[in-house]
Amino acid sequence: MKSKKTIVATTAVAFALAGGGFAVGRETQKAITTANPNGNNAPVPNPSQNGSFPSFADLAARVSPAVVNVKVTSVEKAAFPDQFGQDFPSPGFQLPIPQQPKEFKRQGTGSGFIISKDGLILTNYHVIDNAQTITVTLSDKRQYKAKIVGRDPKTDLAVLKIEAKESLPTIALGDSSVLRVGDWVMAIGNPFGLTNTVTTGIVSAKGRTIGAGPYDNFIQTDAPINPGNSGGPLFNMAGEVVGINAAIFSQSGGNVGIGFAIPVNLVKNLLPQLETKGTVTRGWLGVSIQPVTAELARSFNLEQTEGALVGDVTADGPAQKAGIKRGDVIVSFDGNKVNDATALPMLVASAPVGKTVPVQVIRDGKMTTVNVETGKMNDQTAAVQTENNQSEWGLSLRNIRPEERRQMGLNANSGVVVTAVVPASPAADSGIQPGDVILQVNQVPVNSVEAVKQQAAKNTGDKPLLMLVRRADGSTMFAALSHNVG
Repeated sequence: MKSKKTIVATTAVAFALAGGGFAVGRETQKAITTANPNGNNAPVPNPSQNGSFPSFADLAARVSPAVVNVKVTSVEKAAFPDQFGQDFPSPGFQLPIPQQPKEFKRQGTGSGFIISKDGLILTNYHVIDNAQTITVTLSDKRQYKAKIVGRDPKTDLAVLKIEAKESLPTIALGDSSVLRVGDWVMAIGNPFGLTNTVTTGIVSAKGRTIGAGPYDNFIQTDAPINPGNSGGPLFNMAGEVVGINAAIFSQSGGNVGIGFAIPVNLVKNLLPQLETKGTVTRGWLGVSIQPVTAELARSFNLEQTEGALVGDVTADGPAQKAGIKRGDVIVSFDGNKVNDATALPMLVASAPVGKTVPVQVIRDGKMTTVNVETGKMNDQTAAVQTENNQSEWGLSLRNIRPEERRQMGLNANSGVVVTAVVPASPAADSGIQPGDVILQVNQVPVNSVEAVKQQAAKNTGDKPLLMLVRRADGSTMFAALSHNVG
């Protein structure tokens, strides 16, 4: 039986030592003593006195004072059944029912770091979510009560503020865009409540999407982080923060060498709004997008699998008003290239509300530019919605009854309902589900099973069959299948 892959937010709730403590494994590192010839991420750690191993001691001593422990207390309601597992004792029982507490306190710990002399602290939103009290402890044991200045659940960021009469140590924010895969990085935090723990590693990858939200763009590192490291800084070798540690990949809850940090450039873009308004206002386009797979690219006669395919357009949204259509492939937004579907949400969200921006799309094989005035995203919408589907078929279809058409808001010439999908079939792989309604086949509207079969019969060679599918929630998406209607 395969174990589940799990992304774990790195906030520690409790830590206990049993017996006589714990053992820590040690691995030998190859000596690196030369400076980076490109001047990037310099200086490289100094060799230790014996000349064999790199030392991060000077760097850790310099930046550690500004890394803080964030302790959160929240109150949660509890509803316990009595000892018999019932809401009330059965008739005839006269035993006293123990009184259970209606509320209980929960404590959690995370990390953070000071970025200004007046006490601004950056951490993760999930560290302080539902907090009633927040206590910040510095490495020199000074403690302060903190208040929340700003929060942004969509990017898992929060800004805290403490008031201190004494001077506070601070850390500078760096530039995460110049990080390269293979660069040294250092993490400092409070794993399992063990304050100011220093770990090191390298940048394993950039631009990782882990399903945490619409703006995934994580730095992956093998610097060991664990529960309690959340909100702590990830440093380059110049002592600048390049990321905020936020999550780990783990099957056990502990570190396996795959950690994720929010790029600091994202933080710098949002920080002014979080400081002054407490929230983030984002641009809104009003489209549902999906990746351009190889099968979809062939179906739309595209030369490359770049861009974001528009699966649906929100009625009266900015995109519809500007003339963006379902089936367009967005390849550029406000002068920024859209390499894939994951790049577009951040570009749109970062655009000022009300700004008119040029959007390049490929439509019917030709490049065209439309000018879109970005709207304001509210809490119920996303800048763009993403549909992440694979491609390729195994369907059972039936005609839609008149009363069903009225309930679905479909006209008489629209749609065929999917009644079943064969597991592991091309249709299942493409994301089609029972209850979906097929609106088009090869961009031709269909209203009967026979019409679907006729269009499928016209598909020749190995070109995928392109379907426009309406989901149960009313949204639409494209699916490319290999051949075979069943």
